[in-house]
Amino acid sequence: MDALLAALADPARWRLVNLLAERPRSVGVLARLAEARQPQTTKHLQALERAGVVTSQRTGQRRVYALRSAPLRELATVLTRLADTADQAEGPHATYDRYGLSLHAERLAAEEPGWADGRSFRFLRSLPGRPELVWRHLTETSLLARWWTPDDLRVSELVFEARPGGRIVHEYRDIEDADGSDPVAGRAEGVVDDVRPAERLTYRLSPLLPGGGPAFTAHVDLGLRPTGTGTGTGTDLDVHWRITDSTVDSADFIAGIEPGFGQSLDKLAAILAAGPHDTAVADGTDADTRSAK
Repeated sequence: MDALLAALADPARWRLVNLLAERPRSVGVLARLAEARQPQTTKHLQALERAGVVTSQRTGQRRVYALRSAPLRELATVLTRLADTADQAEGPHATYDRYGLSLHAERLAAEEPGWADGRSFRFLRSLPGRPELVWRHLTETSLLARWWTPDDLRVSELVFEARPGGRIVHEYRDIEDADGSDPVAGRAEGVVDDVRPAERLTYRLSPLLPGGGPAFTAHVDLGLRPTGTGTGTGTDLDVHWRITDSTVDSADFIAGIEPGFGQSLDKLAAILAAGPHDTAVADGTDADTRSAK
């Protein structure tokens, strides 16, 4: 497949393929139609033959080339499969496209400091598991690290001190950056404001700009309510984000709140749905996680 792609990538060879798709032709005719010299045309045809996309035979004094359709159909199948993978509904590319649309709109709006102050986002999820279990996933770093980033990122450092005045540090990298050689994808720092176990958690969190200053301050309020009968078999999680102190350079971060945090909550729901056996920390986690109670 690599040899075929390399052969077809040359514009002169691609022109010959188009001519041979119409019918078999001799080297001389192909050179004339392609407006090229015959020695050059011969070399291109030989390259195409080595790649398996054309075949040739001598007829009298002429060598006639013909196109082989099978390799092209195989290539078309591979390309179609790649396109179908990229077009998967709600897949990584769909998330990327949604972020791109949001990013464009936010950058247009970010004209002066405070441009996004007062903006709010709300997320609602009905989660399996009682509020006590959900609370652990919201406050214990070993569990929080498993879901508190979108699918294409991984937590590289996490501090969450679940007490009023407690410190928060959330640093993350690309999920494929296994050795930490790439720059940090993002870092946020904040402080816990209110803690009511299994009921309510509020904190302030500020993503940091490349220079180290805060992009904005997010005031995050998470409310938990049991669902079902008795002590509850599930939890309704209601999350409010409110933006203050927004800078002109915060557009990229604010554009990612809705798709990014929404995807993270979907990961949390999937982890909880997997059952109690899946609440332990996964082996080999690369997050530097610490928790202070």
